[in-house]
Parts: sequence; C-alpha cells; structure tokens
Amino acid sequence: MNEAIKPGPETLSQAARLPQLSVVVPTFNERANVTVLYRRLDAILKDLSWEVIFVDDNSPDGTWDVVRELARKDSRVRCIRRIGRRGLSGACIEGILASSAPYAAVMDADLQHDETQLPKMVALLQSGEAELVVGSRYIEGYKADGFNKQRAGASAFATEIARRSLKVEIADPMSGFFMIRRDRFEQLAPQLSTQGFKILLDVVATAEGKLRTVEIPFTFGARQHGESKLDSMVALDFLGLVLAKLTNDLISLRFILFAAVGGLGLLVHLGVLFISLELFKAPFPEAQAAGAIVAMTSNFILNNFLTYRDQRLKGFGILRGLLLFYLVCSVGLLANVGVAFSVYDQEPIWWLAGAAGALMGVVWNYAMSGLFVWRKR
Repeated sequence: MNEAIKPGPETLSQAARLPQLSVVVPTFNERANVTVLYRRLDAILKDLSWEVIFVDDNSPDGTWDVVRELARKDSRVRCIRRIGRRGLSGACIEGILASSAPYAAVMDADLQHDETQLPKMVALLQSGEAELVVGSRYIEGYKADGFNKQRAGASAFATEIARRSLKVEIADPMSGFFMIRRDRFEQLAPQLSTQGFKILLDVVATAEGKLRTVEIPFTFGARQHGESKLDSMVALDFLGLVLAKLTNDLISLRFILFAAVGGLGLLVHLGVLFISLELFKAPFPEAQAAGAIVAMTSNFILNNFLTYRDQRLKGFGILRGLLLFYLVCSVGLLANVGVAFSVYDQEPIWWLAGAAGALMGVVWNYAMSGLFVWRKR
C-alpha cells in the first residue's frame, strides 16, 4: 500500500518547480502597468521560483483581461477577478490565501514599490531572522521619488495614531509593501478585516507583537499609470480599523456610521414636519408621513454612499434597495415604539424609555439592512 503513495520522478520534478515566492498584487484600473510589472518581476526573480497573483476588482479598463493574456503565456501568472466587492485589504487576503508558496509578498501594481528588494526579503524569511519583512519609509536609506508631501504628512500622522493607540512598534505599519510567511499569515487571517486599505497595520495589530519583524528601506517610485487605491473615504477605513482593534471587534465603524446617519435623519424628519405644519398647514398625520418618507430616503442615500460604499447599489438596484429600506425602517419603528412602551411601563422615565426604543430601532434597522438591502452577493 505504501508503494502506491511514494512520489515518482514526475511528482518530484513538479515539486522542484513549486514557487518559493508568491507575489500578490491588488489591482484596479492598472491595465497599462501589469505587463511592465510582470517583466520587472521576471528579471529580478530569475534565481527564484515564483508566481504572481493579480487580484483585480473587476476593473472597468479590463486589467483582468490583460492579466489573463499574460497567464496564457506564462503559468506563473494567475488572475483572481472579484465581482461585486472592493477593497485592497480583502484583495490581499484572498490573494495570499490562494497562493502556493511558503512566502507571500504584497505590492502595488502602480510601479511605486521597489521589486528589487524582493530577493533580500525572501532571504530574511528563509534564514529565520524574520517572519515579516516590511518595506519601510521611516528608516535610514529610504528614498522617495513619488511620495508627495501631503500624502506623506497624512501617512505619518496615521502612523503615529496607530503606534500610540494600538501599541504597534514597527516604524511603518502603514506600508503597502511587505512579505510574510504564509503559514503565519494563515493563522492571523480569520481575525483580519476584509474592509479598508491598511492590511499590514491589521496584520501587525492582530499579531500583538508575536511576529518577528525586520524593516528594510526601499525606493518609492513615481506612479506611472492607473489610479490610486485610496479614495476620499480612506480616513474612515483607517479609523474603523483602529476602533475595531481597540474594542476587539465589538464596535463596528459601519454601525457607528449607520447610527450617525439615523441621527441626522431624525433632524431631517423634524425639519420636514415643522415646514409641513407651519408653512403648508398640512394636517399632522400627513406632515408626519412626509417627514418619515423624506428622512428614510435621505438615510438610504447617505448609507448607500457612505456606510455601505463598498457594497453600493447601482442602477435598478437602487430602487429595489430603497423600497426594502422603507420596509425595514417601518418594522424598526414598530420595534422602537414597542420597546419604549415596555421600558416606560417598568420604569416611567421618559428619556430612558426613549433611548431604549431608539437603540432597539437602530439595531434592528442595521441588522435587517445588512441582510436584505445591502447584503453581500
């Protein structure tokens, strides 16, 4: 029986060709860059067996199609095309978990990260000196050709917040260029957030100082083509990650945003109610209904744009989502009133009953909205 499972010559030959390094590259509208990056990797990693995994968020410019053509010519190139979801962190997690090498590097496709450092990073991991190697912007030897002052200032400020609040010891936890042992990453993966852009910060904070880490300087190049993965909401993603780590994932930024939008909706409701009663002399039931509809509509628009921006509804889905949101919030209102009455019967304190009802309403609306309105597909 044992003879049947002994590896033959062909199996041993295949094992010899298994990659030592998997390079994971999240992409969005990087059509002009992926071939250039592939050629650079091919040149610098000539002494290593390697693979590159492009994780593309269904780029409108067809980045995934270019990667697929590369993959047809070179089996070391792989493409993961994600439909209906966005985010650099989630792309990195999926790419690393899909890799087959013992070491996984993460770098951008915009040609700003220094691929010439990859062999040195592999050597540090192979020697056992490190389990995580970070390309750092805050140690001696770093050079920047494409890091503008505004972005550098914001990054330095965020780094300081992360180091103080999460007790992160490395100099550059905001770096997007790093290499890690895949087995160590897989241990941490279930606790990582798929949202946002700061995957390294999440890894380091989740590891709680248990990853042997070495930082090396590199040259940060100028962006050639494509567009940055960072949008105007990146600060919210960063704050959300810090909040989640500080509370052991007890408090979600999404819930806080949902509740804040709900609070703004209350002001909208009262404003429409006042205008309807005072300016249009509408009967109270009609004025109240108008206020509720306008408030729910504004809440839906803000939540679609802000709270659930990574699952944003488009086209016909907006109308369908709005109708479902009306239904969810209507039931939430009944839950609000029911809980408030129940609390008031036991303890006739109006503000306590009102707060309990409001909390019940927002929890219901948040849970049901996630299940039915902005559910993940």
